Amino acid sequence: MAGGPPSREPQRGLGNAVRILRERAGLSPEEVAERGGISTSWLRRIESGDHDPSWGSMRRVARGLGVSMEVLSEVAEENEQG
Repeated sequence: MAGGPPSREPQRGLGNAVRILRERAGLSPEEVAERGGISTSWLRRIESGDHDPSWGSMRRVARGLGVSMEVLSEVAEENEQG
């Protein structure tokens, strides 16, 4: 088991995945934020990849996008691998 605290590094693959899924769904940032119960500014920070969101935040984003956490995770992994 690895020691130390969990990484709080920026999550660019995750941010890209949110943007890709939002655009595929034809949703604006405002629509996703409203549907997910988060602020638009928070969603934009996540999409920028400059923030490491909590698990709870990502569950709300997935709900706003209308996708499962599994789908969000798969798209994020694809983006991190290039």
